[in-house]
Amino acid sequence: MADSQFQQLQAVVNESQLLSPLLQRWREIALPDAWLVAGAIAQTVWNQAFGFARDQGINDIDIVYFDASDLSEDAEAKHAARIRTAFSDLPIWIDVKNEARVHLWYEAKFGYPIEPYKSTVDAIATFPTTATAVGMRPHNGGLELCAPFGLSDLLGGVVRANTRQITREVYERKVERWINVWPNLTVVSWV
Repeated sequence: MADSQFQQLQAVVNESQLLSPLLQRWREIALPDAWLVAGAIAQTVWNQAFGFARDQGINDIDIVYFDASDLSEDAEAKHAARIRTAFSDLPIWIDVKNEARVHLWYEAKFGYPIEPYKSTVDAIATFPTTATAVGMRPHNGGLELCAPFGLSDLLGGVVRANTRQITREVYERKVERWINVWPNLTVVSWV
């Protein structure tokens, strides 16, 4: 992946009134293997690319972490509540998920089981689209990037299914919502 693409992504995120404060105060997250991920990053990029308000269509911010030592729903909920309180100055819902426990509830929600993830990076690689399979976090005074499919689809406004785990129905529901909010997206049909 080109450094220029990563620099372009960083510039957009640094201008975001939702994402930038979160990354600047990342130490307050205080969770193992934590990343800012998915939709809020992609949607911030799309808003900038298409000239929309920077927060248009962004319903929440996703933070994921990996803690195999505590797979309880209660611990995850306590972390989520703590983080939402710490960032209550941000006018958006912050969703916090322990990727180590996703396999415990995935089948009930989506109708089929998955294997446990080995890390947060492993989980990001299964996110529903190539453009949203992205994570960022502060690291050594800069930002660390996890983008298993690169940044071309994200920066190019291309929505393409990551068929590793999701179904066609899940993909098409996402596409339907997104195309209504960001009609300039280029949607690649399910293959």
